[in-house]
Amino acid sequence: MKNLFVGNLPHSTTEAELRSLFEPHGAIDRVSVVTDRETGRSRGFAFVEMTNADEADKAVAALNGTELEGRALKINEARPKEKSGPGSGRPGGRGFGGGGGGGRDDYRGHARQPREPRW
Repeated sequence: MKNLFVGNLPHSTTEAELRSLFEPHGAIDRVSVVTDRETGRSRGFAFVEMTNADEADKAVAALNGTELEGRALKINEARPKEKSGPGSGRPGGRGFGGGGGGGRDDYRGHARQPREPRW
């Protein structure tokens, strides 16, 4: 079994259309078009799970770069989702933290002056 990532999809693409596109290349276990949680609109990519790994490789070779409604499809083997958060390793990205603001004891190099008691 092999899971394929299908990117650069037209937002109008349905699961049935993807199934009919991939079926000539082998048995399909599952098709899922990824949608936005809030709007329900397609996010422009999907996953196609094929039963046979060899058939999946042939489907990638045959369909990668083909056009669907004027858009060149980008198809490859799906990679596991990376964990997000600090140090997630996103290129050019920065995790949380960094930078300096100081607290109330930050006197920027000056010695702290003792305070008089308030009574």
